[in-house]
Amino acid sequence: MRQPRCRIRSTILAAALTLVLTAALVPTAGPVPAAPLRGTTLTLAPAAAPALAPAAGERWDADLSVVGADDVNVRRTAAGLRLRDARPSPARAGRSPHGAVADGILLTAPRTLARPATRVRAEVSARVARGASVEAQVRGWRASGWTEWRGAAPGAVFDQPVTRVQTRVVLTASDPAAATVRGVRLTADSLAAVTAASPGLTYRVFATRIGLVGEVTANGRTIQPRDHFVALPSRRGLAPLNTGDYTVRVCTTTGSRCEYAPVWDVGPWNTRDDYWNPSAVRENWKDLPRGRPEAQAAYQSGYNGGRDQFGRTVLNPAGIDLADGTFWDGLLLTTNAWVDVAYLWTGAGPHGIVGDGPLNIRAGASTANAVRGLAARYANVPIQCYVTGQSISGPFRTTTRWNRLATGQYVSHAYVSAVYGGTVPPC
Repeated sequence: MRQPRCRIRSTILAAALTLVLTAALVPTAGPVPAAPLRGTTLTLAPAAAPALAPAAGERWDADLSVVGADDVNVRRTAAGLRLRDARPSPARAGRSPHGAVADGILLTAPRTLARPATRVRAEVSARVARGASVEAQVRGWRASGWTEWRGAAPGAVFDQPVTRVQTRVVLTASDPAAATVRGVRLTADSLAAVTAASPGLTYRVFATRIGLVGEVTANGRTIQPRDHFVALPSRRGLAPLNTGDYTVRVCTTTGSRCEYAPVWDVGPWNTRDDYWNPSAVRENWKDLPRGRPEAQAAYQSGYNGGRDQFGRTVLNPAGIDLADGTFWDGLLLTTNAWVDVAYLWTGAGPHGIVGDGPLNIRAGASTANAVRGLAARYANVPIQCYVTGQSISGPFRTTTRWNRLATGQYVSHAYVSAVYGGTVPPC
């Protein structure tokens, strides 16, 4: 029997008035609430956050005026950016004790910096009522791809210089008028580099099936039958709609089947549990070993009283959710199971973007070779090298090139729309 669903798509915060967004990058547990001044309108000023002013470096204002298809549940009003609808779906409300609270995300266009930077800071002008919150988050582009999302107030620090910066604004409220964002000003500058995370992280975690066809993911996708994506219990690795900026490789414990799938939803159980990060970076549960989801510790060892971040009793140790196509077709699973997950954005080297899929990954450079799994459309797959094999006509080219992935399996280059992160050598 399938385990009860426990995925939460909204970040629920304690009921308090958020005065300014002052969560530091390391450590951070999300927006920091100010004193509970009921019904007051307050704006971030330099005097309230001396670390932000005066600001040196490149400065710009995030464009909050354009709401597009990659944005989720937000709208532009004369007063500023607000939630479009504060009513959660009946299914989500029934699963969460905080079901009356909804959230929304505005994703801005990436900005190319005049010079590389290692820190980005945000000043947010917003009206935030009791029980609501607003947070500005940023990510940066470097040679190996996008960094994870980080809170930008007072500053997000990157381990390597970044050349482009993208901003998103996350609103949480039970009333659309309870959170209104008037503006977000960004500053990019440089600090001494911090220690980089270990590349190519892989952990064994428990996987559950998502289902929920017809509902909407945290990045705005309506879930399709036999869909191909995953959910992780932190927004830090949430890819924008129709991208694989954050992709995992999830394999059966025998290694007989794998799927490369984008991270398009948040869950299971928690929403601030980036368990793949070291304790200095991990949002919550910093005392847990790296690679151990909080739900697993709660279920197996009674950690946190056996409860998740919302106080619910944890009923399974899940650290990843798999959409139906990933679960049934990619891994050929028939029940919830332990899997080996690689968090590919923590690695380095060339990556190819699968432009059409799900694409078969094979044991060799020919369609005569056995299928070892799938690569979902938009997945970013790490390419080790390339070989010459069977000629394939695909949506992007006709070619005899086959890319060997880090696991030793192959995909035809005819289905790869682009490669980034370096030059792919011959094998």
